[in-house]
Amino acid sequence: MGHRNALTFALAALLAALPAAAQTVYKLIDKDGKVTYSEAPPKHFDGQVIRIDIDPNRNTATLGVDRGQPKEAGQPKPGPNAEAPSAGERLDKAREKLDAARKALQDAKDNPGEGDIQWLGKVGGGARPVPTEAYQQRLANLERAVKEAEDEVHGLEKQQ
Repeated sequence: MGHRNALTFALAALLAALPAAAQTVYKLIDKDGKVTYSEAPPKHFDGQVIRIDIDPNRNTATLGVDRGQPKEAGQPKPGPNAEAPSAGERLDKAREKLDAARKALQDAKDNPGEGDIQWLGKVGGGARPVPTEAYQQRLANLERAVKEAEDEVHGLEKQQ
């Protein structure tokens, strides 16, 4: 009976280690621009397949204590007696965030990526560009980020 328990334990340890050993993921992009991921390469797929090799020892995230936000590189973790940023500092950061959000939105509008625009109609005449749903959603998310940043700046400006 002791050998059976040892074998069961060894098998359980092996199965627990399997997810850590998965080091390759495949990104599948179909003709409509829809993206899915797979652990195995597809056999018959009419689209783009991108192999992504993952190093599980390098893909770790350190989350800050506040609101689960990633800790900024080079920024020390505030201690218990650390002073909160001043209203002026918070406003400056909010304005930087707003500028970055506006820039990201404008960049997405000016430089749509490959697969963001589809052509409808006949190529010889009458074809027109139409943004994909994924591109429209990305623009909507960027517009929402700009609106949230604007609201944050206006709220902080009112406090001063």
